[in-house]
Amino acid sequence: MAIESINPATGKLLRSFDPLTEEAISQKLALAAEASRSFPSVPLEHRALCMNKLASLLEHETDEIAPILTLEMGKPIHAARQEVAKCATACRYYAENAARILAPEPIATENSSYVRWDPLGVVLAIMPWNFPFWQVFRFLAPALMAGNVGLLKHSPNVPQCALLIESLVRRAGFPRGSFQTLLIETNQVERILADPRIAAVTLTGSVPAGRAIGAQAGWLIKKSVLELGGSDPFLVLPSCDLDAAVETAVRARLVNNGQSCIAAKRFIVHESIYDAFEQRFVAGMEAMKIGDPMKESTDIGPLATARIAEELEAQVHAAIKDGARILTGGQRMLGDGNYFEPTVLINVPRTSAVYREELFGPVAMLFKAATLDEAIEIANDTPFGLASSAWTRDPAEQQRLVAELQCGAVFINAMVASDPRLPFGGIKHSGYGRELSAAGMREFLNAKTVVLASHAKQPTPSTPGHG
Repeated sequence: MAIESINPATGKLLRSFDPLTEEAISQKLALAAEASRSFPSVPLEHRALCMNKLASLLEHETDEIAPILTLEMGKPIHAARQEVAKCATACRYYAENAARILAPEPIATENSSYVRWDPLGVVLAIMPWNFPFWQVFRFLAPALMAGNVGLLKHSPNVPQCALLIESLVRRAGFPRGSFQTLLIETNQVERILADPRIAAVTLTGSVPAGRAIGAQAGWLIKKSVLELGGSDPFLVLPSCDLDAAVETAVRARLVNNGQSCIAAKRFIVHESIYDAFEQRFVAGMEAMKIGDPMKESTDIGPLATARIAEELEAQVHAAIKDGARILTGGQRMLGDGNYFEPTVLINVPRTSAVYREELFGPVAMLFKAATLDEAIEIANDTPFGLASSAWTRDPAEQQRLVAELQCGAVFINAMVASDPRLPFGGIKHSGYGRELSAAGMREFLNAKTVVLASHAKQPTPSTPGHG
């Protein structure tokens, strides 16, 4: 079956690609394996030079790159440009900080001891469509700077983005085979992951996909990192700056047309300010301009695929059947494209399946809490645990929220966001492992213990890639 790039704003086919044959896959695996033997010896300074060149390409060609993201998955063009710029930021962060992160760590023992960080080899990256560049670059930048080799299996609806990323990496000067795109179907992944030349796998995607990849990687005894989305809570308490909380809440729900794992999806508001928040939040959702994502004035574009729009509509209808009420929106929009109205649901019962599902689109659920205890209980009453945003100026409440919210990140009086300097990842059904920061780079490194037992003074260990 062909891999198709379809414009979600019009439903029209952009380009079609044949999946790689088994012979072509074998050739790419052989090339990756060959690169994994030579690439770690490339001096770290040269890798940094290539990574900074990659950042420059992204910055100087943003106006040519961004429309491809918008055409393939529907994000507003201004958001596409921001995504490309963020990728450049990640490249520069790892170019500047890799030497520090990879530096051997002396350990005080009776002998001369230290830990060195060695690359694992070929890492298979299975990436989603919602941030077709950023999701890849937050793996690509640390992996290549660490001396690993990358194979990208991107989502089938963004093949042009996948090929463009590989082209940019090659143009930046990275060696042949150090990063390759695999245009393959889902049923081809299992054989590739099982190949002994693949050392590890990272996946961002759905819980079912994570179960499948995690199970196979575990059986193969290969390192895996899973980021499986979330149903992030957004808690609003009486001492907050309500104006800032409401304004941020609307942006946090509708970022990337509502298709973000760290988008706020459940809004838990103290009863003393609930009515004011609800009224202003609904007005903010209704004020968003929906339309052609290529226009600068558009706030919300289409959902990435027709199937996603259909599934979201089914979830909304299921919630209504279970007793929820719509305050605004609730329907797919008529006409071409996969457009969905910004929607606000209230009274979603805890017995409803939708209560514990991820809503991947511009649909928000509002909940009322009588106390801080109840707000935290509702926030944690989910199978997911990616991130949380909480709004309060009370230091005691802030301390409790930081300690008691069950997730990988807590943002106080701020919108949840990924940052190359900070670890990113979740707990529970949101997955395991971390991306970004030193923690993300070290996920695919071997922490090798070295003990030199000798009475003679030992030489100072060198950083991998420096000699």
